[in-house]
Amino acid sequence: MENVGIPGKYGLENYGIKNAGKVYWNAVPAILVEESVKRNEGVLSPDGALMVNTGKYTGRSPNDKFIVDNGTEEEKHIDWGKVNVKMSPEHFNKIYDKVLGYVQNRDLFVADLVAGADPVYRLPMRIITEFAWSNLFITDMLIRPSLEERIGQVPGFTIICVPGLEAIPEEDGTHSGAFIIVNFAKKLVLIGGSHYGGEIKKSVFTVMNFILPLKGVMTMHCSANVDKKTGDSALFFGLSGTGKTTLSSDPNRLLIGDDEHGWSDTGIFNFEGGCYAKMIKLSKEHEPLIWNAVHRFGALLENVVYDPATRVIDFDSDARTENTRGAYPIHFIDGIVENGLGPHPTNIFMLTADATGVLPPLSKLDNNQAMYYFMSGYTSKLAGTERGITEPQPNFSACFGSPFLPLHPSVYAELLGKKIHEHHANVWLLNTGWSGGPYGIGKRFSLPYTRAFVTAALNGEMANVEFVKEPFFGLLIPKTCPGVPSDVLNPRNTWEDKAAYDVAAKKLAAAFIENFKKYEAKTAKDIIEAGPKA
Repeated sequence: MENVGIPGKYGLENYGIKNAGKVYWNAVPAILVEESVKRNEGVLSPDGALMVNTGKYTGRSPNDKFIVDNGTEEEKHIDWGKVNVKMSPEHFNKIYDKVLGYVQNRDLFVADLVAGADPVYRLPMRIITEFAWSNLFITDMLIRPSLEERIGQVPGFTIICVPGLEAIPEEDGTHSGAFIIVNFAKKLVLIGGSHYGGEIKKSVFTVMNFILPLKGVMTMHCSANVDKKTGDSALFFGLSGTGKTTLSSDPNRLLIGDDEHGWSDTGIFNFEGGCYAKMIKLSKEHEPLIWNAVHRFGALLENVVYDPATRVIDFDSDARTENTRGAYPIHFIDGIVENGLGPHPTNIFMLTADATGVLPPLSKLDNNQAMYYFMSGYTSKLAGTERGITEPQPNFSACFGSPFLPLHPSVYAELLGKKIHEHHANVWLLNTGWSGGPYGIGKRFSLPYTRAFVTAALNGEMANVEFVKEPFFGLLIPKTCPGVPSDVLNPRNTWEDKAAYDVAAKKLAAAFIENFKKYEAKTAKDIIEAGPKA
């Protein structure tokens, strides 16, 4: 093996990797970009961002993810089932042998990085990739220690990503040629068959979601920011398209991180050192910070459509996928918390884009309601987003990140409830979806009004406002809010046909109840009773 750069003291022989080609150790972005272009992995945009095409996999492949059941005491905590699918050690070893054979005589890229900004809970990560661009992606995304630290660190977990290797389902116990296999006992993740960068990022999140809660640290799929003057922090939970990145980008506040965080006894901390933003319909006018971040050297763009002659990007095009993505180091954005740390949150927002037009645009949650709606993780699928969907459909993803939760959702919910209680955080359910009727009849709730809700909550202006309880979900709706007309606060008042609203509300409440049945056996009674009534 020929080494390029200074090899890490923990060598590749520890993984059984032998006879590789050139091994690029902790390469700087310039080298990774040069190698990507030289190897025809991608091309440069007019501003120097690297643009790549991830082939048939333009998003995560949850059905191809497995966790190895080694029978260890620690693995008894895993919530086995449809999300956490078992793989035998025998099948893992067979695929691992194929990986070791595949990387022989191939060039490899090795990045020694860190997940977790809190020094007490940081996890040293090693990412070994077949492609230079994959290494650029994860170097952008995770925390980058000094070169001296990187060379000397012993990996707490390692991910080996070889998209060019496909599994054979009949032999390997997989569902397709793609595989994402987490082995907690061996502290190893194997990724093959899929070129999509998000598989690496979310594998790191899955690992953190297993390790940290068992140490009493809450792990969260959320964005976080702090007030420039007061230092108060806020969390924004939400699934894709609900607005967590948009609402956490505030000129009066500093961004801690946009996607993954921990909450320990000393405060909150970012898991990452970068951002992975959706690019579809990106505009300089509405999202200038993200626009500027992806128009510079060192950024990575996945599956964007561009003119082959001019390389000018068409961010509005979904010709390859609606899930076009951009990755960049967090310091590409102005107004950040550089150490990735923040105090215990004063306010927590749970975002939902309710396309039924039923949920209030803002409501206050008590502790049990917070745990209930957190476990529910509700938003809507819109008509046309998937084949066969002709009207808005409820979409539930436990804890706003079901595919990445190795433990039962109640573990995360109880941790969240404990933290909220201890630190007296205000919790808000924020509907960024429809008002005046469902999708197709009503209108998307005004973004300036939504921002006004957030601002009023953050400034403490909702503390003395009178609230009224709505009948279907038991949610507390404010009677007034600065900067928002009072007649839009109660969703029933915005519907012309009040009877139609009642029918829609009952239908959505029933969907919540039905979804929550799968959690009831392991969930406290007080949490169950905090949901809507039949």
